[in-house]
Amino acid sequence: MSDTHKLVICEKPSVAASIAAVLNAKKREGGFFIGNGYIISYCFGHLLELAPPDAYGEQYAKWRYADLPIVPEKWKHIPAKDKAAQLKILKDLMNRPDVDCVINACDAGREGEEQSIHMTAWTATAVFCCR
Repeated sequence: MSDTHKLVICEKPSVAASIAAVLNAKKREGGFFIGNGYIISYCFGHLLELAPPDAYGEQYAKWRYADLPIVPEKWKHIPAKDKAAQLKILKDLMNRPDVDCVINACDAGREGEEQSIHMTAWTATAVFCCR
């Protein structure tokens, strides 16, 4: 058996289960499947959301017409409260020392790509990512 794993990140749990079956990753852990040199995990909806206006400065804590539009140089993201546990699982998996590759298996459309790109950036993984 391999000492390293490829981490496959899917857009939703049902896709992760299907890919896990094909890759023969039969052991189910909390928030992921593992086996045969693969770890397969998933998002469910957007795990990250845009930060509220006050994250860009105290002056935006109260809405004022004069402050609009609020267009930051760099958009900030925060974990969605109801999905923070799965985001932590993904972050921990992406930073495991035995993970040598992260495979983006999210949908190839705009939203799937956005989920993958933002999550990879947020977790600050240094692991090679591919599609």
